[in-house]
Amino acid sequence: MGRGSQQTDPASGGAGQGAGVFTWEEVQKHSHKGDQWLVIDRKVYNISQWVKRHPGGLRVISHYAGEDATDAFRAFHPQPAYVRKFLKPLLIGELAASEPCQDHQKSETVIQDFRALHDQVEKMGLFRSSPLFFCMYLGHIILLEALALLLLWNFGAGWVTFFACSVLLATSQAQAGWLQHDFGHLSVFRNSFWDHLVHQFVIGHLKGASANWWNHRHFQHHAKPNVFQKDPDVNMINAFVVGEVQPVEYGIKKLKYLPYNHQHKYFFLIGPPLLIPVYFQLQIMHTMISRRLWQVSLLHSLCVCVCVYVWRQINVSAAPFLIVCVFRFMESHWFVWVTQMSHIPMNIDYEKHDDWLTMQLKATCNIEASAFNDWFSGHLNFQIEHHLFPMMPRHNYRHAAPLVEALCKKHGLPYTVKPLWTAFSDIVSSLQKSGEMWLDAYLHK
Repeated sequence: MGRGSQQTDPASGGAGQGAGVFTWEEVQKHSHKGDQWLVIDRKVYNISQWVKRHPGGLRVISHYAGEDATDAFRAFHPQPAYVRKFLKPLLIGELAASEPCQDHQKSETVIQDFRALHDQVEKMGLFRSSPLFFCMYLGHIILLEALALLLLWNFGAGWVTFFACSVLLATSQAQAGWLQHDFGHLSVFRNSFWDHLVHQFVIGHLKGASANWWNHRHFQHHAKPNVFQKDPDVNMINAFVVGEVQPVEYGIKKLKYLPYNHQHKYFFLIGPPLLIPVYFQLQIMHTMISRRLWQVSLLHSLCVCVCVYVWRQINVSAAPFLIVCVFRFMESHWFVWVTQMSHIPMNIDYEKHDDWLTMQLKATCNIEASAFNDWFSGHLNFQIEHHLFPMMPRHNYRHAAPLVEALCKKHGLPYTVKPLWTAFSDIVSSLQKSGEMWLDAYLHK
């Protein structure tokens, strides 16, 4: 396209003119660091220089460079009209009239039906939250914390009290983790400002973590779930090989950082026990220091100071440190089993440029709904609905699920639902299968 080719230089100052007419082939050429375009509702934007200022982080938006980002844009922005004001200076043109709306041979029917479903659940009010639900949820977290302190205050640090407090605190911290997840996804308040503010408090003061670290990591996971080099949750730092592609790749290259054929066994030693107390804590500290997040460091320090003060007031010595170690150990197990039961056993591969619906269905599955499963997992047993509509308040997943399942049935797409214990066992069996694939490739290919 003649006019389009005149706008291809990211440094030419053409952004904002909106004069170009482009083909998908032209757009897809601009998918590299320093030269990045993307498409939203057929409009072409040059984000090459702006990615560093993207509030959600440069990586999550860069994952869609050279692609159609329409559904991802709708999924992550509660006020799209407001955000478009910031996109306007980046507009360099639009797709040629002869070009389809979708890229990479995606199914137009699937895409349009999903967008119709998105509009339907929005009209049904499923993106509106219940203040009572979240108030009661926060109340039960505070109650659990108060019960643990009252036990220590009245009965001292005996072994029975020690164990009871550890269980109560692990439960409250796990549930606080699901609560910060709600605020992080902007699914509680109508004004996202309050979601961001409360999220910083909950994750910073109640959890001792960093909202900045969580946002930049977690939204990459949602943007490209189970996609190597884009989803940080499948970056196993060579401790594990996952899926069916990576094990063979490592085996052929004769990579053996650990005996992966035994990874389903050592998973119990270095996976659930260490993720939150060790790996996440190191990542959080690195993020706070490298990005100079002093306000986050202040909240983190305040969290520690409050804990120390409370422990001193109830006059216990070594018990607080031990309790913290034990309840973080318990919380880490809880977190790993719940978050991985819907992802590790599913398809894990390199970028395939699937449409939003297909990509999320490949990477996620649901766990049977029940009062216990909903509470235990923070409603992440509805992982499919959560990934399709990340800003939807969790208490509405149950209402959206039948509609999503019907759409999947219409297009012959898998809508996987498992019992809780089956989902847990599938984590281990999938690691075992991947380990065996690695060993076979290592020995014979």
